[in-house]
Amino acid sequence: MLARLSALLALVAFGGYTLHVMSISEQPLLEFGAQLMSRPDTAQVVIDLYLACGLIGIWMYQDNRRQGRGLLYLLPFYLVTAVFASIGPLLYLVLRRPTAKE
Repeated sequence: MLARLSALLALVAFGGYTLHVMSISEQPLLEFGAQLMSRPDTAQVVIDLYLACGLIGIWMYQDNRRQGRGLLYLLPFYLVTAVFASIGPLLYLVLRRPTAKE
């Protein structure tokens, strides 16, 4: 319960901040991403972020299988993760069914 609440609070706070930043940004999201990848120092951070998201995606896949769902259920979470990074896994944590141990 605490993990789900923490994920929900993080999702609302970070999702709200992301929406705010996107609303005041002067450049499109794809242009911003290309700019980040154009310099080695910022590209390293982006690559590191997506490696971490890839590992989280593997965990999401395994957890999803344990819960008896198909890969199609994960597709929206993976798409959100590809564009907004941590928002996808946070959304998955908020919406996943609790296990018997939880």
